[in-house]
Amino acid sequence: MSSVAETTDAHTTPVEGAPVETTGSFTFADWEEQPVGAADGAPRLARAKVVNHFSGGIEAPGTSCAYTIAYTGENVGTYTGMELLAGTVDGRAGSFVLEERGSFDAEGTRCAFTVVPGSGTGALAGLSGSGGFVHRHGTEAVPYTFTYALAHPSA
Repeated sequence: MSSVAETTDAHTTPVEGAPVETTGSFTFADWEEQPVGAADGAPRLARAKVVNHFSGGIEAPGTSCAYTIAYTGENVGTYTGMELLAGTVDGRAGSFVLEERGSFDAEGTRCAFTVVPGSGTGALAGLSGSGGFVHRHGTEAVPYTFTYALAHPSA
């Protein structure tokens, strides 16, 4: 039986171009939200600046994130955003940007994200991938999954 990855210290080392799944969790460190236009009723828009701390397969303390939020009801809506992560993915150092799309309601938040093509730097140059999370209200740590591949930057 062949394996596309070797296990080292509970993390995986990707074979160039082969997809690898990694997991972990993140916590919200800061959330600053400002209304865009009218702040009453629905629908309404808001912008949020967020700082997250990732651990696990992605180690990225103090990310930079900006969301645009569309509230379609009381605590119900959708959002899009970009998040800059600087740190490591399974031990490879660099930075990259995630494009995020999600929705939220009384139960919690669901999000899918993809790596912005060309945004990987350092040992993460050539990074591609996608993942997501489900956050249930009342939980502090949010588990995520991330499936990614590393290609040579000139590929």
